[in-house]
Amino acid sequence: MPHIDKHQPGSFCWIELATTDQSAAKKFYSGLFGWEINDMPMGPTEVYTIFRFDGRDAAAGCTLRPEQKGVPPHWMTYIAVDNADAAAARASKAGGQVCAPPFDVMDAGRMAVLTDPTGATFCIWESKKSTGIGIAGVDGTLCWVDLSTPDPERARKFYTDMFGWKITDDTDDDPPSGYVHIQNGEEFIGGISPVKMRKPGTPAHWLPYFATSNCDATAAKAKQLGARFYMEPMTLENVGRFGVLADPQGATLAIFQSARK
Repeated sequence: MPHIDKHQPGSFCWIELATTDQSAAKKFYSGLFGWEINDMPMGPTEVYTIFRFDGRDAAAGCTLRPEQKGVPPHWMTYIAVDNADAAAARASKAGGQVCAPPFDVMDAGRMAVLTDPTGATFCIWESKKSTGIGIAGVDGTLCWVDLSTPDPERARKFYTDMFGWKITDDTDDDPPSGYVHIQNGEEFIGGISPVKMRKPGTPAHWLPYFATSNCDATAAKAKQLGARFYMEPMTLENVGRFGVLADPQGATLAIFQSARK
């Protein structure tokens, strides 16, 4: 089981669920992925749940706050940076919006909440005591993240300026699919979906993919636990098998079974 002790700047380093029913979410995800639950008190009434696997942090969950009324349950993506303040300033210069200026999360790290010029929200994370995700490459761990946006070219320029990502067209498809890959350094970490795959009116967003060794079995388990599917499991030749679902509270995620052994 590959353990992660440090995330390179520009990599997806944390994934956090904000939901309307934290207790139900814990039951769903522990049942689906086998995550262990580690609840950490956050004041008199709030609890921050760390989802763990093999003793390592895999993801987190919390309850949407009263001031977030109207915000649907969702998974929030965090991207590693060396300096949160400098990265937030860079985002503004590149045309993004700083929704929450950089702030310290106790001694764990420093973060900010940003929105790209096309409307997709994400967080940046400057690690201190907490590096973020500590395990990869096994079932139930984050393995990929896709951006769905109505303006891929604008998003492409923003993220290239922001993180130095190399964003390249998928040249293997004939005819071209319109999908583009995101490369951070030497590692492929995600992609940008073609506009033709978007449902009209859908807000721009990042979609996390969680690894599974059996997509169909995981999909069946998810349904038993109350999930509903936007996209039933399907196969991409030489890539793998995946499906897109909403958990019982409505947060969207994808499951992915790689074609590579």
